[in-house]
Amino acid sequence: MVEIKGFLENSLIEWEGKIAGVIFLPGCNFRCPWCHVPDLAFSPENLETVPLRQVEEFIRGQQGWLDGVVISGGEPTIHSSLPEFIEQIKDWNMPVKLETNGSHPEMLRKLIEEELIDSVAMDIKNIVERVKGKVESKKYEETVGTKVEVGKIRESMDILMKGNIDYEFRTTVVPAFLSEKDIEAIAKSIRGAKKYVLQQFVPENAWGEEMLSLKPYSAEKFEELSRRAGDYVEDCRVRGI
Repeated sequence: MVEIKGFLENSLIEWEGKIAGVIFLPGCNFRCPWCHVPDLAFSPENLETVPLRQVEEFIRGQQGWLDGVVISGGEPTIHSSLPEFIEQIKDWNMPVKLETNGSHPEMLRKLIEEELIDSVAMDIKNIVERVKGKVESKKYEETVGTKVEVGKIRESMDILMKGNIDYEFRTTVVPAFLSEKDIEAIAKSIRGAKKYVLQQFVPENAWGEEMLSLKPYSAEKFEELSRRAGDYVEDCRVRGI
């Protein structure tokens, strides 16, 4: 069974409109230089394991106060035992939200079909576009620091948009990798999506040294990006500015 490497007792941010406990699972298959949780993603063996029973006792004791549990990372879907892990949480009578980078659509589909999750937040790191019939991956790979099957990212996007589960797409707007045109292109690729959130890049939290001196986009620029992206989705909003 997957280990828990972090637990936030309550958050008003991770699941909009809800008070949620947040469970952090270890490891990630991406190597984003702007990652805000590098210890969790890249060297989780250095972090203490939080006993599942400790988390369970807290959450059961908060019945009537907590509205749900968010499973975050790292990247939760890299763990083959994720369905069994979530089954235990569902036994606590808690709705579950999954945060994912969308790289494992087969796991996402399984969790949805087995009704193990109630909501999904999926990160879209960069443009997912077709070039001569193929899904182009170069910009995506530059952004996440490793090889990516971008077709799987597109598949996860389609699973959410064509399904019935509650979801939101999110993009952390890192100026080194994302221009205004890129944000608009991402919004076009999810035309008609229920919600698209643009998140502010925080350089002081970044993993890569080259990111520490990178200046984020201004609040004014963020509002402009939101207006442009909002032409293609039902609800576009900004977070972290």
